[in-house]
Amino acid sequence: MDKRKIGRVDKFDFPKLDLFNIDVKIDTGAYTSAIHCSKIIEENNTLRCTFYSKGHPNFSSDEVVFTEYTFTNVKSSNGIKENRYKIKSDVIIFDKTYKINLTLSTREDMRFPVLIGRQFLKRKFLVDVDLQNLSFNLKS
Repeated sequence: MDKRKIGRVDKFDFPKLDLFNIDVKIDTGAYTSAIHCSKIIEENNTLRCTFYSKGHPNFSSDEVVFTEYTFTNVKSSNGIKENRYKIKSDVIIFDKTYKINLTLSTREDMRFPVLIGRQFLKRKFLVDVDLQNLSFNLKS
């Protein structure tokens, strides 16, 4: 299988979350992918999530309800373990739709509301840190 080259940052679409042209950082140091979630409510075996960030104008959607979700332990770069919700969604890159697992995290103070980790990248993409916005520029 040929791997597509991707840069260190890009803009991806998450149609099931109603999020488009979202700034993402490709993080080969992270195993899992993470997305900023500003509000999470778990009740009656559902997870109600609001994806909003005042610092990212495209990062605003209505409440999204998940009936399927799990928990996973994530170890941050500073060694702290955190138990996070994990959801399954779709992401569009280079006009192709992929399935992706995303952990829900508070990333309000971060430059990028989404990190894309190795679990998603493997067998699909090669990362060239000298490049950026390859998928987004294809759309333009």
